[in-house]
Amino acid sequence: MQKESHFLEVCRYVVLNPLRARSVKQPGQWKWSSYRATAGTASRHRCLTVEELLSQLGQRKAQAQEKYRAFVSDGIGEESFWEGLTGQSLLGVEGFVEGLLPHVMGKMKIREIPKGQRYIGRPSLEELFRTAAHRKAHRDKVISQAVRRYGYSQIEVADFLGLHYSTVSRLMKAVAKQQA
Repeated sequence: MQKESHFLEVCRYVVLNPLRARSVKQPGQWKWSSYRATAGTASRHRCLTVEELLSQLGQRKAQAQEKYRAFVSDGIGEESFWEGLTGQSLLGVEGFVEGLLPHVMGKMKIREIPKGQRYIGRPSLEELFRTAAHRKAHRDKVISQAVRRYGYSQIEVADFLGLHYSTVSRLMKAVAKQQA
């Protein structure tokens, strides 16, 4: 997460999760939330730090807490920031994600990292198949590349191309045989 531009948004998202799950009607009702302590309506647990978050909203604590309560309230019912998330894990302004790509590239084989995060920066299926639509042999190589190199599932590729996944599997075997 690019702290400067998204820190507050992520903090709001977290305290609004119980509302989205319909567990409570107001953020202050969730017993385990940091909302009440940050908003100044309850004492904070000694392991909770609220100063950095509040400093983003004002210099005086009472004023920052008031702005925090309004900020959280304004987020109720709004679309989630998850729409701007890349690879299920990166959030930042344009250029931020691209700057991190060198650090995550080459991690595709580490199975402990979720697949969506291992393949951050991979080209979309639209990009891969943009030039492959007209020639079947080229398309078949791109199918194989999409699965083997970029981690797309055969079902994802098949759905994108309007093929059956067994056809994708058969085409991949044919490409592998040609390359052997």
